[in-house]
Parts: sequence; C-alpha cells; structure tokens
Amino acid sequence: MTARSLKPYAWLSIGAALATIALKSAAWLMTGSVGLLSDALESLVNLAGALMALAMLSIAEKPADEGHAFGHGKAEYFSSGFEGLLILVAAGAIAMTAVQRLLDPQPLEQLGIGLAVSLAAAIVNLVVGRILLLAGKRQRSIALEADARHLLTDVWTSAGVIVGVGAVAITGWSWLDPAVALLVAANIVWAAWGLLRRSGGGLMDGSVPPGEYAQVLTVLERYRLQGIDFHALRTREAGARSFISLHVLVPGAWTVTRAHQLVEELDREIRRELPHATVFTHIEPLEDPASQEDIGLDR
Repeated sequence: MTARSLKPYAWLSIGAALATIALKSAAWLMTGSVGLLSDALESLVNLAGALMALAMLSIAEKPADEGHAFGHGKAEYFSSGFEGLLILVAAGAIAMTAVQRLLDPQPLEQLGIGLAVSLAAAIVNLVVGRILLLAGKRQRSIALEADARHLLTDVWTSAGVIVGVGAVAITGWSWLDPAVALLVAANIVWAAWGLLRRSGGGLMDGSVPPGEYAQVLTVLERYRLQGIDFHALRTREAGARSFISLHVLVPGAWTVTRAHQLVEELDREIRRELPHATVFTHIEPLEDPASQEDIGLDR
C-alpha cells in the first residue's frame, strides 16, 4: 500500500508561518516591543524550516532505486538539523537586539492591540503545531515532529513575551521587555539543541528507541523457549523506517525448508509489533562452534 504523502502538512506549516509573520510584525510595529520583534524573527525561522521540511519530505517520499536501495528516508534528518541551526541563528539575533534595548530602553506603545495580535498568532501556532505533532508521531516523521515542536516552542515563547509586555504595562519597567527576550533566546537555544541531537543520532544510524528494542526482544524470547537461539541483534532507524538484523540459531538437523519457515514466522511476528520495520535474518546451526564466533560480528 502506498504511504500517504506528508507534504500537505508542510504546506500547512508554511501557511501558518506566513500568517504569524504578518501578525507578529504588525504587533511589533504597533508597540515597538523587542520581545514581539523576537517573536516575529522566530516566525521567519519557522517559515524557513517549513520550506526545508517540504523539500526534504519530497525527497524522502521517493521510492527506493539502484542508488538508494533502502530508500531516501534519511532526508528528513537534514530538515530537522537545518531547522535547529536556523533556531540558533535567530536566538543570537534576538539576544543582540535585547541587549541593545537593555542599554537603551524605549517606551512601548499600543500594548493592548499588540498583545491581542500576538495572542492570535500564538493560537495559530498552537493549532497547527498540534496537528503536525500528531501527524509526525503517527507517520514517524521527524521532519514534521521537529517542525511541530518548534511551533509549540514558539507558543510558549509568545506566552512569555505577552507576560513580559504585560508586566511592562503594569509596572512601567521597560527593562522587563528585553529581559524576557533574553529568556526567549535561551529557550529556543534549548529547542535547537534537542533537534540537532536527534538529527545527528539519525544520521549516525542510531538504534531504535529502547521501547521498540524491548518489543523485539520479547518476540525473540518466545522462540528461545522453543529451543531456538539468536545473537548479533542490530537495529537502526532511517527516517520513518527501522531496520533489524539478527542471526537465528536452529538445530543442525533441520531442513532448509523448516528453518526458512521459522524465520518467516519470526519476521511476521516482529513486523506485527513494529509495522515500519524491515527484518534481515541469517540462519546458523545451533551445535556448530563456528556459529558462536561471530557473536560480535560488525558490532
């Protein structure tokens, strides 16, 4: 069955980014708030990230070919890594602007209108972010999940900025606005680090999550109770797909047909637990000492 395209979600993210850029820029122009300016700058990063996600999802959805026999799924990691780098750049720009405003405070204007517009932008990001996050988890797309988490981080960022601007309106302390902007910068640096770490892990052929690994072990342990053994279990993730390889040790007196039927059954059971997995098995005779010599094969 052909997998459903995820590109419409990327287009949804692009539309949300354009809408929030317009709203937050209007809020900044009306208030002069550097906090609201930081929000608008981060929405530019959202737009760049969404465009990159669209490009990488288009590549990831290409079928396997002679040059890429295992597919193009890893392209999604470039999207999440790229977005992480853009967030770092935006954080630097926000911090510089905030420091300048701390050194030269400016009064804020039309706070009520500015806060209302910023709140509207936050609601757009919240709705779209939740849609992307659910789709990303359901379809195992790190590109969509990264974009979603960035949008949701933007929601919390906007909430902080609204609190900061509101505090200025109540107290009259102009320094609260750039101070909150600095906290915004620190917050999105943390988000960037999370994206870069996950992207690097994927590009380095990281293993499947511990929970999924435990599911595979549970299946294999059931076969051990039948007198079958296994070793050289290796796993890796590539975008939405997982790859599992292992050596299956069966009694040497078995026929090739019987051993083949066993590993076919084993393959089906693993894929029932992990439908996105591709399983590779290698049959070895249980009694042969040479079968134990490759336990550490390619580890």
